[in-house]
Amino acid sequence: MIYFDNAATTFPKPGGVISAVNYALGTIGGNPGRGSHKMSERSSSKIYECREALSEFFGAPGEDNVVFTLNTTYALNTAIKALARRGDHILISSMEHNSVYRPVKALADRGMISFTVFDAFAPDVIAEIARKLRQNTSLLVCAHASNVCGRVLPIGDIGAFLRKRGVKFIVDGAQSAGKYPVNVKDDHIDALCVPGHKGLYGPMGCGAMICGEGFSGDTVIEGGGGINSLDEHMPDFLPERFEAGTLPTPAIVGLSEGIRFVRSIGADSIREHEERLCRECAVRLREMDRIKLYSESGVILFNVENVPSPHVCKILDREGICVRGGFHCAPLAHRALGTGDNGAIRVSFGYFNSRNEVIRFCDLLSKAVSEI
Repeated sequence: MIYFDNAATTFPKPGGVISAVNYALGTIGGNPGRGSHKMSERSSSKIYECREALSEFFGAPGEDNVVFTLNTTYALNTAIKALARRGDHILISSMEHNSVYRPVKALADRGMISFTVFDAFAPDVIAEIARKLRQNTSLLVCAHASNVCGRVLPIGDIGAFLRKRGVKFIVDGAQSAGKYPVNVKDDHIDALCVPGHKGLYGPMGCGAMICGEGFSGDTVIEGGGGINSLDEHMPDFLPERFEAGTLPTPAIVGLSEGIRFVRSIGADSIREHEERLCRECAVRLREMDRIKLYSESGVILFNVENVPSPHVCKILDREGICVRGGFHCAPLAHRALGTGDNGAIRVSFGYFNSRNEVIRFCDLLSKAVSEI
């Protein structure tokens, strides 16, 4: 099997991550903050270790500014709905995933806010944002890197521009966390939303909202937090304000090991390895007949002329090639790229992929195209 679907989740996971999850399931066991015994204390300690690791990795003001969530989508929903106020205007980019587009659209449909889409592919993104700002613009939400085409936005420049104008800034780090430099304090980010299971090489079931200084807002979910049980309301301090219910301790323990893995190799080295594979793949695809390339930077996005992308993916799957067709939960980006009625095929690389796999994939694709 050749796994080229790392933008959805990285695979395989490092051995240390698997061992850590097994350790959490078989040894730690206790519910963090919900037990008057040592097993519960051990779980709480391990969760705190991961908060520290994430805080340091992403330049948060402190470990309490790390709020654990189920995934990036939950983190983005939490951040957007915490900061949005009735009558506000919100900016999002033209390459947004549905995890940004849908919650913003839902708020607009309810008559709470209005929103505008700015062109993420504009030659001067800052100038484009400046043109779209309104007097009541309170928030900008955008992906750091696209899950469809690999476009990377200059979030440091965007954050500095917005801070001077008093506009809050939420960053979707689903595709950048663990690969591209991002720092909550230096980049003037109010909430950075990241997954554990992609570029940080942790297990599925855990993400984080990493909050900037002074982050506060309405809660999305209420419930038990393990402290202040007699209080009728959620706490007004981080992280407990936004963490209701039992946390996924095994996934969080695995995420700690994933961060250690990324640090041991270096995020720059991982990104450079993936970019080399991407360039190699793009060169070979450009030599093939009937291939239309939409992106060859970070992520390969292509179609076979006159063949729906899901059909091509099924053929490749029978050959043991894991890729993803369709619209990748990002219709705005596909509309901007003009991929058509069937979306496109995405090839996304990870640290454990090799040049030989790229060559094998291209050979099998060429053979499949000649037979379709």
